[in-house]
Amino acid sequence: MTWPALLEDVAPELLLRADDGSSIPMNLQRWLDAPSAGDEGLMDRAIGPVLDVGCGPGRHVAALSARGVMAMGVDASPNAVKIAVNQGVPVLQRSIFDHLPGTGRWGTLLMLDGSIGIGGDPPALLARGVELLHRRGQMLVEVGPPGSPTRRLNARLESAGQATPWFPWALVGMDSIPHLAKNAGMRVAETWEGEGRWFAGLTKH
Repeated sequence: MTWPALLEDVAPELLLRADDGSSIPMNLQRWLDAPSAGDEGLMDRAIGPVLDVGCGPGRHVAALSARGVMAMGVDASPNAVKIAVNQGVPVLQRSIFDHLPGTGRWGTLLMLDGSIGIGGDPPALLARGVELLHRRGQMLVEVGPPGSPTRRLNARLESAGQATPWFPWALVGMDSIPHLAKNAGMRVAETWEGEGRWFAGLTKH
């Protein structure tokens, strides 16, 4: 099973399974639906141009574009990008660590729906984000709730008895964000909760 196949099938139950046996339910349908009220509150904070990191099918990019905010997504999944592009949503198929247009000029980077875990190295991901941002830019990051663990792991996606290959991933709890932000040359300007999800707004010093 591959991630593209999971997107095509819209599996009813999808788990992110860690190599220690723990698992996290993943709401795939939410990634395909229109943004929720909690997402709308987050997008109210976005300053264009916006780059959505690990954007999946691009629901936030589409919603921001409908608001008149210049936005683009980047995702490594061919099928996620195909879904987005077929809907007219501007998404590039590549890694966040690849060459990207607008380096040093993005107003906001979004890291939502677990995207802070990309590559299993949050410090490297945040440092890359700083390179992409304008000097007055910001990151809007979804994290785990206060008291939740921050850890690196190997993970895979599982559904209906099938699984993707293992890949490096990370979980980041709210309590770790100040330290991670500081090491990346940023600071936590705001934290908030919406619909049971937790977010942090990071700005450059």
